[in-house]
Amino acid sequence: MPRLGRDPSGSGPVVQGFAGGGFSVDGGVYRALLLTPERAETWNAPALAELTVEHLAPLLALEPPPEFIILGTGPTTAFPPRAVIEALDARGVGIEPMDSRAAARTWGMLRGEQRWIAAAIMPLS
Repeated sequence: MPRLGRDPSGSGPVVQGFAGGGFSVDGGVYRALLLTPERAETWNAPALAELTVEHLAPLLALEPPPEFIILGTGPTTAFPPRAVIEALDARGVGIEPMDSRAAARTWGMLRGEQRWIAAAIMPLS
């Protein structure tokens, strides 16, 4: 399994690699997960077409709100429903969709820069 190292300047959960169809984060393996600067938690991710802003509520509850949400859309990059984009935009929160592996790597890089972001990462398969 490829391992990603922890940037000593970053804080919070780090995706360290991919294992058994999931993501290795600080000793746990998650099939799908929500990431905040403070924690990682299992996410019962819906199909992308069924995603609503309510599925992202734990991320939107951050204080202050995240700059944007990285959305890992599974094995390929796809866009969430327009209603989700519009609801987040109305709250002043951007969304950056990308495949889930790229989302995991981007999370680590941006948290290493101390960016106040969140991520919702869907399963790899």
